[in-house]
Amino acid sequence: MNNITLDYANSDDPAEIDSGIRDTIRGIRPSILEMGLGLAKIRSNRLFANLGHKSITSYIKCLSNDSKIDHSNVFNWLYMGEAYIKYRYELEKIGFSDSDGPTKLPYLERALAVRKKQDVFENIKTMSVREFINFAKGDFIARQSDMPYVIFSGNVVYIQGKRAIILNKNLNRRNTAFFIKVIEVACEALDKGGVIMPVFLRNMRDARRFGHAAEQIKTRWHMK
Repeated sequence: MNNITLDYANSDDPAEIDSGIRDTIRGIRPSILEMGLGLAKIRSNRLFANLGHKSITSYIKCLSNDSKIDHSNVFNWLYMGEAYIKYRYELEKIGFSDSDGPTKLPYLERALAVRKKQDVFENIKTMSVREFINFAKGDFIARQSDMPYVIFSGNVVYIQGKRAIILNKNLNRRNTAFFIKVIEVACEALDKGGVIMPVFLRNMRDARRFGHAAEQIKTRWHMK
C-alpha cells in the first residue's frame, strides 16, 4: 500500500498548494514527494495563473527567490511529481514512498528506456539514489563489498549485480532445479578462482562413485 500522505497535493486551492510547498521547503512538512505532486498539479492544471504567474517557470523562479534555493532543485521536485503521477499504478503497487528516495523518480523514464520494466520497479525500491542513476544510464555496477556473488531472483540469475542468466519459465521443476544447481556450483568455482570441468556420467550411481574417487584424488594431490 502507498504510504504517502497527500494532504495539500490533493487540494484544488492554488494558495493552499503553494503554502504547502513552501512549508515543505522550510521543513515544516516532511514529504518531498508530496511537494513534487503539488508542483505537478500547479503545472498540469495551470494553477500558476491563479498565483499571478504566466508560466510554471515564472512561478518556480519566484518560489526559488523567496525560499533562497536553486531553481534547479524545484524543477527536480516537479519532475519527481510528474514521474510519480505518470507511473502511479506501478509505484503504488510496490509501496513506493518518501523513505524509498523520491529523488530517483526523475530518472525513472530513462531507466525504463534501457532496462526491463520489472527490473526498474524492483530496483527503484532497493537501490540508493546514486546506484539507480547509474542503473538508469545503463552502467550500474553493484557494490562488491555487500552483495553476494550470485543471486537468484525468480527465473533470473544475477552475477556480481549484473543479470547474467534467464531460465526459461516453461522448464519443468526438475530441470529448473538441475540448472540452478549447475549455476550455483559454477559460480562457486568462479568466485574461488577455480576452473570448471564438465564430466558426463550415465546415472546417479556413477556420479556418486565418480565423486568419491575425485575427492580421493584431490586429497592426494593437495598432500603432495
